[in-house]
Amino acid sequence: MVIIGAGECGGRAALTLRDLGHEGPVTLVGDEPHLPYERPPLSKETMTSEAPLIKAIASDELLAERSIRHIHSVRAVAIDRAAHLVRLSDGSSFAYDKLLLATGSVPRMLPMPGLGGRCVYLRTFNDALAIRAHLKPENRVAIIGGGFIGLELAASARKLGATVTVLEAQPRILMRGVPAEVAENIHKAHEAQGVKVLTGQGITAIVDDGTQVRITLADRQDIVADLAVIGIGAVPVTALAAEAGLAIDNGIAVDENLCTADPDVFAAGDCCSFPLAVYGGRRVRLEAWRNAQEQGALAAKNMLGANEAHAAVPWFWSDQYGLTLQIAGLSDEGRSTVRRDLDDGAFILFHLAEDGRLVAASGIGPGNAVARDIRLAEMLIAKRATPAPEALGSQSVKLKSLLAA
Repeated sequence: MVIIGAGECGGRAALTLRDLGHEGPVTLVGDEPHLPYERPPLSKETMTSEAPLIKAIASDELLAERSIRHIHSVRAVAIDRAAHLVRLSDGSSFAYDKLLLATGSVPRMLPMPGLGGRCVYLRTFNDALAIRAHLKPENRVAIIGGGFIGLELAASARKLGATVTVLEAQPRILMRGVPAEVAENIHKAHEAQGVKVLTGQGITAIVDDGTQVRITLADRQDIVADLAVIGIGAVPVTALAAEAGLAIDNGIAVDENLCTADPDVFAAGDCCSFPLAVYGGRRVRLEAWRNAQEQGALAAKNMLGANEAHAAVPWFWSDQYGLTLQIAGLSDEGRSTVRRDLDDGAFILFHLAEDGRLVAASGIGPGNAVARDIRLAEMLIAKRATPAPEALGSQSVKLKSLLAA
């Protein structure tokens, strides 16, 4: 078993192969020098903790104990499907019976001239350390992109005292997958903490002279910063698969079992698109921590012949300023919305399809205020339940009772 990509997904797959009793060789190949680690902390704890550490999925000792060979600091450069070989950038090659591509995604590049060393992206632990060095009270930080990564980084930068400006070209922050009502709460929280949030503002020019970055907006306003962090989305890493003749469709195309058209090659995590059963086989690609975990484990099962279909409901989360945002399902599947108000200003929006099915739930509140109800909503979505809208909107009606019904 060979796994290309030693992140969350690949690491979980390797461990699951051993958990399921596979006794043959397991090789995990990664291009970073680190152990497999979790990425969500990079925009949060890695930025703000006194001594930032990698949150490793497994230690060297555990990998050795499980007889998992971790080859780091090298890239897979070619797959020979006919010979069942993977070639690496150091000239070595490995034979495989089953191959998992867990190559993840990389930041989308801002296609503009003028970007220098003070215009950076966040993807790796080393990226995070480089950014962290600039998050000081006397420094100005511009964040280009009002998505999850950019906003979490903005919250961390403010916690460390930096002056922060968020620039979003779309009419509002969190345009993708987050309802406007929820996004508005996040926007207000940032402004309350002193972050300047500019939406609907395209960028016409960037000048990075090595000491500061000058960003000119469409309205001719200039934003000057000591560092600009670009967070305008991610693109799946598919070149290796494409060169091997595998189909690409917004990621490496796999079936419900996470298998490509080649029965010996699987793909999982950020790099793949797959049919989502709960939405009638809609093909999606998910960039989420839990999806990477779940698909890594599922791919391992199916590499061993389980033939188990992906059935999980998408789940996303973000923490900013003590507020937790959680979303179960895909809100764009909804055609109507029901709001349930909870204690301490928390609320959940339930998104219903035309036939009354609950297809998504979006919640926000302090701490874990929405966690239990979002979990119950996730279970209702998985069961394709059609709860009465008035019951969803009433705090006196327990979601657990709707699940039991």
